[in-house]
Amino acid sequence: MSDQTGSQVESAAGKPPASWGAEDAAEASADLIQFISFAIGDDQYGVDIMAVREIKGWSEITHLPKQPDYVRGVLNLRGVIVPIVDLRCRFDQGLTESTPLHVVIIVQIREQLIGLLADRVLDIISFDPSKIKPVPKVAQSERLDFLSGIVTIENAMIALIDLTNLLSEPVADTEARDSTH
Repeated sequence: MSDQTGSQVESAAGKPPASWGAEDAAEASADLIQFISFAIGDDQYGVDIMAVREIKGWSEITHLPKQPDYVRGVLNLRGVIVPIVDLRCRFDQGLTESTPLHVVIIVQIREQLIGLLADRVLDIISFDPSKIKPVPKVAQSERLDFLSGIVTIENAMIALIDLTNLLSEPVADTEARDSTH
């Protein structure tokens, strides 16, 4: 009986039961997804860790003419030209006044590398995909198209970025430009 009681105490203390092996742990973690969380001002965002190729400190970039405001320029990353997207500007919050404290998160969108300018990287977060909530559609907003959902981790709400929509133009802009040509 003392063996059973000892086992119950260990389980109650949060320790896994003896039958919990490496296979069970791997199976349980296989259901979780991981995101890199980062900050833009007081807001927290996340991108799928599988899309992240590198995180680097801010360095000078080459500006290109006739680019959207949110494309700050390009960076030569070991021979690959990488466009840098200012997320603050892309989310209609003004241009980031970049300093050496800012970071560039290099992500792969389809076959192209893109740099995302952010204030700082926060953490790697793991969670069950069922915890992702839809973004409320209170008003028509282009910003919502960039978000795939919201997840709450330790009382912090993290907006998850839909990388495939990040570089697409709003339909209204495309139609306006086409009608002037």
